[in-house]
Amino acid sequence: MSDLNSSEIKSFFKENGYYFAKSVFSTGEIQRMEKDFDQTLVQLLSTEQGLNARWGGELMEQLDDGDSVLYHTHNIQSFSAIWLSAFMKPRFLDITEAVLGPDIILHHSKLFCKPPEKGSPFPMHQDWQYFPSVKDTMIAAVIYVSEATDEMGCIRVHPGSHKLGRSRGTMGNGQNTEVTNRYPLNEGTVLEAEPGDVLFFSYFTLHGSMPNRSSKVRKSVLVQMYAGDDEIEEGNTHTDVRLVLRGWNHLATRANVGEIR
Repeated sequence: MSDLNSSEIKSFFKENGYYFAKSVFSTGEIQRMEKDFDQTLVQLLSTEQGLNARWGGELMEQLDDGDSVLYHTHNIQSFSAIWLSAFMKPRFLDITEAVLGPDIILHHSKLFCKPPEKGSPFPMHQDWQYFPSVKDTMIAAVIYVSEATDEMGCIRVHPGSHKLGRSRGTMGNGQNTEVTNRYPLNEGTVLEAEPGDVLFFSYFTLHGSMPNRSSKVRKSVLVQMYAGDDEIEEGNTHTDVRLVLRGWNHLATRANVGEIR
């Protein structure tokens, strides 16, 4: 585990539902990652129609008056080898291993770009309903490509909210008013970040972000991962790369890894 205290990371994550790691990637690494981030975005904007992936719903309207923008795509590693290499960086995987254990499977990644002055917010929500896994080991790791201040719409979390487990109606649409009222976005813990930092959190942890009202672009890549002895529940159609980043996929079969027949 290099210079990291894995037991402290595991203990903090278990109690709070997140772990915030500073300077996981060096300045030079982030510069190369940002170059490919920007190139991916240029390619998307030149080829895609209706790229704005802003969420809808009443909670969104309350946060941004309906006029915000979010640029987004799945699986940046399918655009860039630099980003695939980033997911394989030992320090990044050492922290992931402290939370998940030695077998680490990539479910998917997401590029997020919040433009200046009108970057979209995210209402407080859990992620689990999008891609539930049998053992609920799924975690996210947000790699900060740019700084993320509160003015830029950095992530806010409610520490300990992961202990709620599977709460229905917590996908950011405001359906679960009990949770929305109990864990409001404006009372979440603000986690400002520098380029190269990484925020890890459970897919049960309530998290969200305010709009980007600054003059700067907010750039991040989210990496969704689960343990090698876990699997996605049947019937879920969300993208599942099933790429082994470390260790072993104990539930891989010829069929579920997509072998051509």
